[in-house]
This record gives sequence, C-alpha cells and structure tokens, in this order.
Amino acid sequence: MYPEDRVLVAYLPRPSDFAIVQNEGWYRIPQQFAPKGLYAEYFAFYFGRHFGAEKWAIHYFASNLGHELTTRLALFPDEPEHPRAQDWYYKVQLGPLQRLERPILSLRWRRVTFIHTTWDRFTNAVEINDLFIDGDVFVDRLYAALKERGIQAERNYRVGEPGPAYEVALAVFGEHGRIDITATEIPQTPDKINALADKITAMSQS
Repeated sequence: MYPEDRVLVAYLPRPSDFAIVQNEGWYRIPQQFAPKGLYAEYFAFYFGRHFGAEKWAIHYFASNLGHELTTRLALFPDEPEHPRAQDWYYKVQLGPLQRLERPILSLRWRRVTFIHTTWDRFTNAVEINDLFIDGDVFVDRLYAALKERGIQAERNYRVGEPGPAYEVALAVFGEHGRIDITATEIPQTPDKINALADKITAMSQS
C-alpha cells in the first residue's frame, strides 16, 4: 500500500449487490457507465439507503485483481429474460474484503456513483468530501479553509433546480439556504482565499 495508490469508491444501492461482493468476490459495472478508474489498485463501497444503520457511508474496501468484459447473462445465467441480459458489463475481480476501523460518512445525504481518490486520502478521510481529488488545487484550499472555520462544504455538488442539472465546486448549507461556489469564483492567493472563507462563514451563519 502506497500513498499514491488509486482507490475507486463505487456505489452499492442494495444489500443484494453487496452479497455478491462478499460471497463471490466480484463487482459489476455497466460498460456504458464505466469510470476511468477501472485500473485503481483498490475498490471501496459506498452504501445506499437500503443498508439501514450503515447507509450513506463507506465501510469496506478490497484490492482490485483485474477485470473482464462480459454480458449480464454470463454474470447471471439464471436471469435470461432480464431486459439487460445482453448488455455488456465489466466484471471486477476483488481480493479479500476488508472492513474499515472507522467508516467514512456522508454528513449530508448525496448520491455517489464513483469517486476517484488516493490511498492516503482514503485512509485519512473522516467524511466523503475528504476524498475528492478531481477538483482544482484552489478548491482544495478553500475547502480546507472553511473546514478550519467549522464550516462543512459539499464538494462537486450537483444542483438540479431550477432548469438543467449542473455541478458546483463547493456548496455550503446555512440556516437561510445554500451558498454555491463555482471554481471560477475561487481566488488563487492564500490571503484572498482566507478572505472568501471568512465571507462565506459569515453568510452561512447570518
């Protein structure tokens, strides 16, 4: 395990999907939705709403042993009439499943499909937003500055109202609504980033 090893966090919507990971040692991804991180050294699993007390969190991970492209019918031969039986899927072979000593929580419900991160971030993360690496370095700095002030920002937050959905770099939820911050609004010097963090903190608490 190296700090720069890649970790792909994948969404598991149902306990039946996790049962396959547990009992058969593989995970499936539809080819049309496959992320760029299939070659990550590790896969981790984010539980959806059907997991009871363990929902909206990452509890387990496993090493990635490789993948193959196959049909859904080959994966589930007892379901020949399934509407996606002939669709192509990546079957990811996994090493032994390992449970985290401390789960990585989502402090605010959010739908996660895939998150790319690194081993050092994964092992140090307290909550989901600590994992993101695909943002600008200045997004990282503002996120950290807000966290130092006790403000929890949501990274890569998907906004869907009103009109077409889009994504903002950071979203802060205050008593009187949500503050959206795009990457272009974030300055590129430490003093200005701190000034913006102070402004957002004041706005979220007013």
